[in-house]
Amino acid sequence: MQSTPRFLQGVFPFEGKGLESPFPLDAALTYTVPPGAVTQPVYFRGGNGIDDLVYIVLMRDGRPMRYFPIGAKGDVHVPLRVVEDLDGGTVVELYLAAPTGSAGWIVVDLGLVEV
Repeated sequence: MQSTPRFLQGVFPFEGKGLESPFPLDAALTYTVPPGAVTQPVYFRGGNGIDDLVYIVLMRDGRPMRYFPIGAKGDVHVPLRVVEDLDGGTVVELYLAAPTGSAGWIVVDLGLVEV
């Protein structure tokens, strides 16, 4: 069985809309599991360049799956020990939540394995 690595990653500007209002960060951070394949998220890395806490939400078919808080001017690396199979057709996206009025840049890197 051959596996294929997939990544949702990049550096993105943002303007915060409130910590209770996560929003899609960029269209490039959306992935749909191909029909007949199974995918698992295996890690998340992120970096936050502003003076406030932000968090990334891994969304699965429009519902929160995992939250990744990133401290002020901090970074995080989360190896996902509990992984879940994502069946063909499942849509995963990365959302960002940041305080209202904040603005800056965020670095994200979500690693997935497609089988």
